[in-house]
Amino acid sequence: MADITVQDLHALDGVTVVDVREPAEFEAGRVPGAVNIPLQTVPDAVDRLDPEQPVYVICQHGVRSERAASFLESRGFDVVNVLGGTSAWSESGFPLER
Repeated sequence: MADITVQDLHALDGVTVVDVREPAEFEAGRVPGAVNIPLQTVPDAVDRLDPEQPVYVICQHGVRSERAASFLESRGFDVVNVLGGTSAWSESGFPLER
C-alpha cells in the first residue's frame, strides 16, 4: 500500500477518493468528489470500486483509512492511503465540499 500527502492528492484530477468516515462526518465536510463508504461497510462495497483504477482512501486522521486500505489491498486493489486525512486537507487550506 502506498501513502500520499493531501498536497499531492490535491494536485491530482479524476481519481477515486473513498471516504471511510461515518455518514454524519462525511456530510459535515469532505474532499470534493469523494464517495462515502463507511469503514464497516467496505467489505460489502468492493463491487462499487473499479479494480483497474487506483483507490485513494481517506478518513479524519488516517487510522480508519489505513485499515480500509489494507483490506482493499488484500483484495487486489491498487490502494493509496491519504496521510493525515480530512483534517490535514482542511488544515492545508483546501476546500471541503458540504
